[in-house]
Amino acid sequence: MTGTLRLYAFNTGWFQCRPGYFIEGEEGDYLKGPVPSYLIEHPKGRALFDTGMGVRYRRTLETALPSNKFGLQWFEGQEIAARLRSIDVDPASIDWVINSHLHIDHCGGNASLPNACVIVQSRELAAAQVTEEAGLYEAEDYATGQPVKAIDGELDLFGDGSVMIVPTYGHTPGHQSAIVTLPGGARVLLAADCCYTERNLDLMVLQKAVVDREAGMRTMEYLRRERESGARILFGHDGRQWAGVEEAKPLT
Repeated sequence: MTGTLRLYAFNTGWFQCRPGYFIEGEEGDYLKGPVPSYLIEHPKGRALFDTGMGVRYRRTLETALPSNKFGLQWFEGQEIAARLRSIDVDPASIDWVINSHLHIDHCGGNASLPNACVIVQSRELAAAQVTEEAGLYEAEDYATGQPVKAIDGELDLFGDGSVMIVPTYGHTPGHQSAIVTLPGGARVLLAADCCYTERNLDLMVLQKAVVDREAGMRTMEYLRRERESGARILFGHDGRQWAGVEEAKPLT
């Protein structure tokens, strides 16, 4: 590890859906959004924000989802363990996993990080434990044997303000995001699924999948204030934005 904080972005798969699933009321051909994971290297340890999908979503090019089918998939080499190894980071060296929430496409790689402690909002963990549902919350993804640190509200991960975990409820009962302050002072807000795309925020329109709309709109107002204050927001499944993200290199 280096003596300064570094943030890396990886795409660990694809999420295909109609535009109306991302932004209610919109129509058109199927969209293909990334399934991001972020490595935070800090002098005090390594953390991952979200871990992608489990092995059951791996496909080959021959068995890839048709372009007009709703679903998730990843291909060999996209899984988070392989993405980490591609920059010479051992998955066993990850100290913390920050799961934005416990849906299958955000914690499916947890099992490949054996020495990490998982950080999740306590209300999210409780929701997952009482809502076992295929394609949504599945224990084989989030109950993988590592210690779990269940929190309520904000957490300063390293005690220096550089990585702040913040509640962003709405999409799920206990969704959380992270704000990473880079060495030069730039602030990057890892939104995950509290806001799927930049267009959602531009229009102040929630995505279809929201369990608490009032909380979701409060979160959108929070994101708008953060953007106005200069934070760079990386959205949950924004294919257009992701085209401009340089993967596997420190973000600046």
